[in-house]
Amino acid sequence: MPAGPAATGGGIGPSAPKSKISGIIMTAFAAFGGILYGYDTGTISGIIAMQDFLKLFGSPIEKSTTNPFGLYLPTPKESLVVSILSAGTFFGALWGAPTADWIGRRIGIMVSCVVFVLGIALQTGASTWATFIVGRFFAGFGVGLVSTLIPMYQSECSPKWIRGAVVSGYQWAITIGLLLAAVINNATKDRQNHSAWRIPISIQFIWAFILFVGMFWLPETPRWLIKNNRSDDAAKSLSRLTSLPPDDPEVQAELEDIRVALREEQERGESSYLDCFRWNKNKIAFRTLSGIFIQAWQQLTGINFIFYFGTTFFQRVGIKNPFLTQVATNIVNVFMTLPGMWGVERFGRRSLLLWGAVVMCICEFLVAIIGVTVSVDDGPGQRSLVALVCIYIAAFASTWGPIAWVITGEIFPLEIRAKAMSLSVASNWLWNWAIAYATPYLVNPGAGNANLGVKVFFIWGSTCAGCIIFTYFCIPETKGLSLEQVDLLYQNSTPITSARYRRELVAKNLHVADVLTGHEADEKDVKEHV
Repeated sequence: MPAGPAATGGGIGPSAPKSKISGIIMTAFAAFGGILYGYDTGTISGIIAMQDFLKLFGSPIEKSTTNPFGLYLPTPKESLVVSILSAGTFFGALWGAPTADWIGRRIGIMVSCVVFVLGIALQTGASTWATFIVGRFFAGFGVGLVSTLIPMYQSECSPKWIRGAVVSGYQWAITIGLLLAAVINNATKDRQNHSAWRIPISIQFIWAFILFVGMFWLPETPRWLIKNNRSDDAAKSLSRLTSLPPDDPEVQAELEDIRVALREEQERGESSYLDCFRWNKNKIAFRTLSGIFIQAWQQLTGINFIFYFGTTFFQRVGIKNPFLTQVATNIVNVFMTLPGMWGVERFGRRSLLLWGAVVMCICEFLVAIIGVTVSVDDGPGQRSLVALVCIYIAAFASTWGPIAWVITGEIFPLEIRAKAMSLSVASNWLWNWAIAYATPYLVNPGAGNANLGVKVFFIWGSTCAGCIIFTYFCIPETKGLSLEQVDLLYQNSTPITSARYRRELVAKNLHVADVLTGHEADEKDVKEHV
């Protein structure tokens, strides 16, 4: 949480005792919403390769070593069933902003679960293609709401010294969802009836129920309560999160810092979608565009190509046991997210994004080069492809996977946070949809398709090079700063000089409340060091 003006005691500022376990646990629980996201996106990769699903919705084709069932899902159908979820999430993400502002972050998450359950019910009971597609859309709408509201809730409730790790927990939950989907798909794939794909889908009722019920016990974010003039409720909420009495000086100082920052934003009139793109002292437009583009670049790393189409792709390039290979890549994804959750507070956001993009870029070009030079019957060559894909996933999981969500959760001021975050997350899902829709046409053989196959990794390698350039010029270092201190960072530094200014902010314990209540001299002194 952001620290207020200097107060006595341990407090929640830079000298705060790092033991507010109850608040951390409450905030971290919200990350469970990531399982909805990960599991729902992960199931489809295996389902579209299951024999019973192909019997019901697919078309016959000549049997071969890469198509043992003699059934396939035509490219338009494959493209639609995978991408329609992302279309729903795009609109859900945009609705996340009014939902968060009107009914609050906590209640908004609960509403998301209801919408999600509607979509799962339609898919589970589907016996026609249209019903299944409509169910995918509504499930996506619920996931889109969750993907905006969860990182927002976590960022506004987490202690600043561990905020990056807590928000990264959302990405970790996504990877766990993906792994659970791969494991359950592998367990049911050989069933010769509709339960083969209905069981993996219906299990999602459990994830939604756990999140919905759990949110009853979590507090609303103190920042949303302050924004809605509910100061007493905000004090109680912050009290629960910090394990301090509501009238404790540290709690009151924290609330005052939030009020001062909000008041300054309101005096500037920053509250509409148009205000998200204003170029002013607070660099709102730059921050909004940074959020939009970091989410776009995250998708353009090509990671969801593996998790959406991995099973069928591995099958087509000659990998034996494609379902187990998909499980293996998901295990790498889960466990390599843990170093990222630690490293985001140890090494910072900016450096991990830079190095992660470098490693991914190298691996993807190597996958493309090796893939076009070895045959599908070359065992060592195929194993090297899997190894490189796993290294690439490890680099993504420990850097761009969690940190993109951390950045979008902390770079926006309170008055426009919901709107700017919804635009950023909508960008994620827009590109997610575009990649999911276009990929079958890019990689599949046949008339009307580009038949790139493994050569598609040349595209992903090039986009990772773009990630390096974008991070260097656009992403500042925000490690260890309160959400209100991030405003000062943007006002008084550039992404390239941000690391030095951040150190000054931490050393001088400079806050918005200090600057706006007569301590401008300290701010000027800090700026002279940049």
